[in-house]
Amino acid sequence: MDPAILKDIELFVLDMDGTIYLGERPFPAAIEFIRKAKESGRKVVYFTNNASKNPAVYYEKLLRLGFDAERAEIVTAGDVTAEYLNTFHRGEKVYLVGTPFLEASFREKGIPLTDGSEADIVVSSFDTTLTYEKLEKACTLIRNGAKFYSTHPDFNCPTETGFIPDSGAICALITASTGKQPRYFGKPHKETAEMLSRRFGIPAEKTAVVGDRLYTDIALGRNNGLTSILVLTGETKREDVNESNAPDFIFDSIGEISRFF
Repeated sequence: MDPAILKDIELFVLDMDGTIYLGERPFPAAIEFIRKAKESGRKVVYFTNNASKNPAVYYEKLLRLGFDAERAEIVTAGDVTAEYLNTFHRGEKVYLVGTPFLEASFREKGIPLTDGSEADIVVSSFDTTLTYEKLEKACTLIRNGAKFYSTHPDFNCPTETGFIPDSGAICALITASTGKQPRYFGKPHKETAEMLSRRFGIPAEKTAVVGDRLYTDIALGRNNGLTSILVLTGETKREDVNESNAPDFIFDSIGEISRFF
């Protein structure tokens, strides 16, 4: 694809961990890219599938690491899931396998959470406070007919020292026990693309998603008509790319994109 089309992009949807920083280490090229993008009149949204923290936590982190960020620019897979629940399951009881941050975010949005003794829906996420009791309750509820949703499908979360199990890995355990597959939200699913278009007012053909994962970031673009840009600063290596998962563009780092503004 001709890189000249990047001149027409009005909204850049940026993955965070592995794309603009790794753990607590910011990529200087990412800070510069965001500055140039905004100076040229483009919009930037920071979107992470990692729903273990709420947007306020990510906002504080971005500022601490030196990024030019506004609170309204930060969206997580937890936000997409909560919006779906409030649209299609308003008032239904939810058992959440998630962190206290995500619990607080869901409660702020008016989602009725239970202690696991009953629920209409089980929502599983990247839960760094996971316990066997939570898993047992989730599996029992799903076997008894509760719907099974998950904020995002990522199997591993990148850190400065390697990878740790993420939401998809937790869901795989629940699926192995119950035989039930979850409905996923976040990247790469259409609910995310639709929410971003509504919230920021930019059509798909003028939106680019930038990230380090083929099956979430790049698939979001491929599946929903957004320009997809892979950066090689996180999970994916160049040799992982094939005809079925290829992005529109591949760059060693996000800083290379601004050459085409």
